[in-house]
Amino acid sequence: MTTAEATAPSTAIRILGARAHNLKNVSLDIQHNTLTVLTGVSGSGKSSLAFDTLYAEGQRQYIASLSTYARQFINQLQRADVDRIEGLQPTLCIDQRATTANPRSTVATVTEIYDYLRLLMARVGTPSCPTCGQSIHQQSPQQIQNGLLSLPENTKLVLMAPMVRGRKGAHRDVLQAIRKAGLVRVRVDHELLDIEAVPDLAVRKNHTIEAVVDRIVIRPGAEQRLAQSLGIALRLAGGLASVSYLPPESAKLDSARTDTENCWTEAFYSTLYACPDCGVSFEEVEPRTFSFNSPYGACPVCEGQGTVERNGELHTCSQCSGARLRAEALAVSLHEKNIFEICSLSIHQALAWFEHLPIAIDKQPIATPVVTDMLHRLRFLVKVGVGYLPLSRGADTLSGGELQRVRLATCIGSGLVGVCYILDEPSIGLHQRDNDRLIVSLRDLQQQGNTVIVVEHDEAMMLESDCLIDIGPGAGSAGGEIVAQGPPAEVMQHATSLTAAYLRGDRQVVEPGPRRAFVKSKTIRMSGATLHNLKNVSVEIPLGLLVGITGVSGSGKSSLIGETLVPAISLELGQSAARPGPLKRLAGAEHVDKLIEITQAPIGRTPRSTPATYCGVFDLIRSVWASTRFAKQRGYTLSRFSFNSGSGRCPHCQGQGQEKIEMNFLPDLFVTCSVCNGARFNRQTLQVRYREQSIADVLNMSVTDAAAFFENFSKIHRLLSSLEQVGLGYLCLGQSSNTLSGGEAQRIKLATELARPETGKTIYFLDEPTTGLHFEDVRRLIGVLNGLVERGNTVIVIEHNLDVIRACDWLVDLGPDGGEAGGEIIASGTPEDIATIARSLTGKYLNPAACSRK
Repeated sequence: MTTAEATAPSTAIRILGARAHNLKNVSLDIQHNTLTVLTGVSGSGKSSLAFDTLYAEGQRQYIASLSTYARQFINQLQRADVDRIEGLQPTLCIDQRATTANPRSTVATVTEIYDYLRLLMARVGTPSCPTCGQSIHQQSPQQIQNGLLSLPENTKLVLMAPMVRGRKGAHRDVLQAIRKAGLVRVRVDHELLDIEAVPDLAVRKNHTIEAVVDRIVIRPGAEQRLAQSLGIALRLAGGLASVSYLPPESAKLDSARTDTENCWTEAFYSTLYACPDCGVSFEEVEPRTFSFNSPYGACPVCEGQGTVERNGELHTCSQCSGARLRAEALAVSLHEKNIFEICSLSIHQALAWFEHLPIAIDKQPIATPVVTDMLHRLRFLVKVGVGYLPLSRGADTLSGGELQRVRLATCIGSGLVGVCYILDEPSIGLHQRDNDRLIVSLRDLQQQGNTVIVVEHDEAMMLESDCLIDIGPGAGSAGGEIVAQGPPAEVMQHATSLTAAYLRGDRQVVEPGPRRAFVKSKTIRMSGATLHNLKNVSVEIPLGLLVGITGVSGSGKSSLIGETLVPAISLELGQSAARPGPLKRLAGAEHVDKLIEITQAPIGRTPRSTPATYCGVFDLIRSVWASTRFAKQRGYTLSRFSFNSGSGRCPHCQGQGQEKIEMNFLPDLFVTCSVCNGARFNRQTLQVRYREQSIADVLNMSVTDAAAFFENFSKIHRLLSSLEQVGLGYLCLGQSSNTLSGGEAQRIKLATELARPETGKTIYFLDEPTTGLHFEDVRRLIGVLNGLVERGNTVIVIEHNLDVIRACDWLVDLGPDGGEAGGEIIASGTPEDIATIARSLTGKYLNPAACSRK
């Protein structure tokens, strides 16, 4: 290599010797500023390459750039298992894990639009008095003095200068400034102290520090002293003053008490903000004034929740009417709207409002950059099809597709350049119409000068990429190799690539064959559904068929089925007391014995939950080890082989196999236990072996390997075979649930149900079961669903995958669009029928010839 070559900037990310999980010493180049798609069957090693190698190294490089103080909390972070990575740009990642279940989170907060809006309101908003509505004006020192002198004679008053109000830090400089001012008393966090007796303050806690300027009794002749002391307080605190006073009546009533502190009244004064009519002073308007997560902004009644609980039910807060904020925050307006009214707008409406927001010339240097950043995010959200969502919509009420795109806006909407974006199946939950928009957005991102790496199974995304990397050839130990790499047209001609065979059409996801017939006498009928955007919808679901619910995101699919029909049937069957969405009538539930809802919710949130524990197979496996001669000799029972309790687990990590490190400024980090090295059990337990394997060795087996190992144990083998049947043969039995994708969690639940006996009159409901599935895995899943139907059951799936939609016997298509433009049933019928409906956006992507199975 020449000197010029050595100093030239890298044009590619070069990965040398990647061995994370099942990767077999993989080396490859990914060109900068390209759209690259990683694909392959589930468990082939895509995520190991993208996240456990590329992103892990990018995270390590970021952490290395932090201060020594910050790095002390994460010095146990392990390096990626790779020889070397060259040319890696700053890396951002959006994976499949749920963002949050926090009911406080909204579309605006998740996208950071609310942070910009709080800043805009604090710097440009017009404050008004929440009592009389008058504009807030500055209050002069004389007006403040007159207000204090109007207190009853003989009122005891402590005059203070508020130096720090609810801010973290040791604040040694503030205390020193008070000393220099010649003051000897201070109130720290509402406790009066001598200035020299103030203890060291906790750096990470919020503190309030007020310098005690004077103690005065209001009486004739105190005017001059009060004026001088007030001037000192205002000068020291930058125009602010606080007082604590005790009127003479309160002092008499409380003379018998030793603790009179609770009788003192607190008041705050400002030369900056005061109502000219009411004479009431207000604190300086800051961004935290508009935060419902801060005590300085949150409604004091509902504490920023917007709701209060009464008699076991949630009701809108009567104080803030659901706005979550204090009256002072809601009294600040921007172009005649307060922050709650702005957040009540849909993304479409907010975009139009901010695009035409008039800003005074003197405010433009402050407001323009803030508005520009908000517009960037809003335009992206509109572009990917969630413009119908209100900014105030709770994040925990979003569908999977909506949440994914909202999260994308946080990173992609930032407009960064020279960054490596790693995305984990961004097409999850997207209708084909919205997926096309997403591809355009990702292409725009790449053309701005970024490297975009996408782990994806969507055919349209693969064909649009600059480079397609197929990893496999199989899953688990049968994968971990680069099967094919290059432009999509080149990869499609690869002779041994399973992905290429599907892209060429040599292999088909849906097997040809006749559809099952609609039997009018066996249906479930629901009428008058009005939840969310549903417009008095009535629907008929045929039983004994594979039924698909389709439509663009936000069209009302989950509202109609997941939140109304499913809980209504469950309530009718006595399985659940959950309240369904509003409806007028439900009929036909007598044809059903049981309803099973299989969602993508995590099977657990800690390392203690695993596929083996969730499906119940680990209890059966533990009994095998407890039955060995060695275990019986030592008196070990079944509980000895549990990592959730008992004396057999590792005492250091309490059987988790990992140690949790609280990062404070980053998400919590889990690292391998330094005592048991991730085995979860103590040394004595690990000495018990069956066929030369310890209980920890079994947890490290893949489902496929474990099925072979336990082939002579019928109950264990049946459960493991169910997991294999739904395409999870590559999963380790002991894999922590917090590392599973939503699609994997859903298929574990499906496998658990498959292993149970069923009556043949069961309704199975699945929400987007193809999440995370390759063509081959989708083919296998469709076979499993058809198997359930063949045994007399009904399967209802909410789905956007065109192969699954074509495989359905019956479709219910909602729309025509999302939000208020949706909530109607556009058509019901076979896929061939839907393909002919001009008004159906789903129908536009269904080729009648491709749908036909006659």
